[in-house]
Amino acid sequence: MATLQSAIQGDGGAVAVIVPARPGAEVLSVTYRDLLAEAASFQAKLAAIGVGLGAPVSIATVNSYEFIVSFLAASWQRAIAAPLNPAYKQDEFEFYIDDVKSAIVLVPRGAYQSGSPAVQAARKFNAAIAETYWDPVKNEVALDVKELGQLRGKPALPLLTPDAEDVALILHTSGTTSRPKVVPLSHRNLVRTMTNIRATYDLTPADRTLLVMPLFHVHGLLCGLLAPLSSGGSLIAPPKFSATDFWPDFTAHSATWYTAVPTIHQILLKHPPPSPLPAIRFIRSCSSPLSPTVFHALEAAYRAPVLEAYAMTEAAHQMTSNPLPPAARKPGTVGVGQGVDVVILDDAGDPVSPPGAEGEICIRGENVTRGYLNNEAANAGAFTASGYFRTGDQGRLDEDGYVVITGRIKELINKGGEKISPIEVDNLVTRHPAVAEAVSFAVPDEMFGQEVAVAVVLKTGARLEKEELRAWVAERVAKFKVPKKVYFTDVMPKTATGKIQRRIVAEEMGKQDARVAKL
Repeated sequence: MATLQSAIQGDGGAVAVIVPARPGAEVLSVTYRDLLAEAASFQAKLAAIGVGLGAPVSIATVNSYEFIVSFLAASWQRAIAAPLNPAYKQDEFEFYIDDVKSAIVLVPRGAYQSGSPAVQAARKFNAAIAETYWDPVKNEVALDVKELGQLRGKPALPLLTPDAEDVALILHTSGTTSRPKVVPLSHRNLVRTMTNIRATYDLTPADRTLLVMPLFHVHGLLCGLLAPLSSGGSLIAPPKFSATDFWPDFTAHSATWYTAVPTIHQILLKHPPPSPLPAIRFIRSCSSPLSPTVFHALEAAYRAPVLEAYAMTEAAHQMTSNPLPPAARKPGTVGVGQGVDVVILDDAGDPVSPPGAEGEICIRGENVTRGYLNNEAANAGAFTASGYFRTGDQGRLDEDGYVVITGRIKELINKGGEKISPIEVDNLVTRHPAVAEAVSFAVPDEMFGQEVAVAVVLKTGARLEKEELRAWVAERVAKFKVPKKVYFTDVMPKTATGKIQRRIVAEEMGKQDARVAKL
């Protein structure tokens, strides 16, 4: 049966998870035997308060052992893990908690007493609230229930056994509309991706990765956590990425590989590598385009093959990847299909002609979601008649079948792997009392690949400074969504039907930058 419960294959006494030492905390090293026992214990705690089939369990904590345990336990109990970025503001937590109808929200120790944004949002929608943390006295992951909310009065449930078709995970993905879509991923979807990743990189029990991607992101969750556990290998899980701690952790705990977005690779390149350099089997890059310049700099600095991959939430992460040596790895491509069928289709949904021509990159495989949750309109446009999922990316296949991404059909802003809906930014900025119109768009950025920019038309007689607007936005959304550039303009280009032309706005603002640069 293809479930997460059956997919974790490590030897009982082998190390599964290492949480590095930090001030005030010693190294935590957990074997597979202990991890599985802890997940089963946490599953029993969830069952005791009535969490069962289809109940969304929102996890609003940083990368941690308790995140890993609660994620596994929720899926084993036939509930649905719904990870959330712990940096969200209250309005954002409210949207996501309400959208998935969270049964319970898990927060870090101390969050309840401080009235954190996640706690306030959970209370608004009557979700149960529990703190989860490693309890060194009881030597277990605690589930400290603070409010039962909608679970009050529910009977205790037995321990359940998941089915391959059960939804194990739900994540939101921003689209070109203002409302993010909900992507349900089944146990079968996740296990297939775990299997694909394991095969792509020949992961074995001898491998150990340093987890630098957040676990609320499909990249960190699937490639950084679940794939290593399915191979019998192990992972090092600090609470967050730190360039200062990266190499000491990598070396001290004998990591052999890591996966990250290009932004993190570039940050690491700005710091001196350790001496002697550890033996790195490979470096994986995904979630955002990797420039050939950075590719070559990484291989020169770390003397390891760099393998760029291509992934989407709807595909439970990985779709294609450059292969390990001795097979060819090609800078500027995202490799070949890995356990999925990749085709390039024209607007009619037919294979492009001639072969090698550009079209929409489409995929089909067991890892792909069956469709967005409660969104038939989106599903109708997301799949072809032959069952291929439309990625929304434009590309082509080279002479060896390697995928080359040539542009984005969708209007998402891709900031270091974080996909940001421009409509979401538009709608927020236009809430400012001085703003009449706002259009956001991507601008090139050396560090993140793309950054958020916004063009604004002020209301008649209104005054507003750029930094004042940025500060106002920063109070209402996570930091990565705050526009780096703010442009003021008197008029927005529109079509005859009154629709703002985002691409033209971006071009006009770029010309404005060019004029300023000449002064």
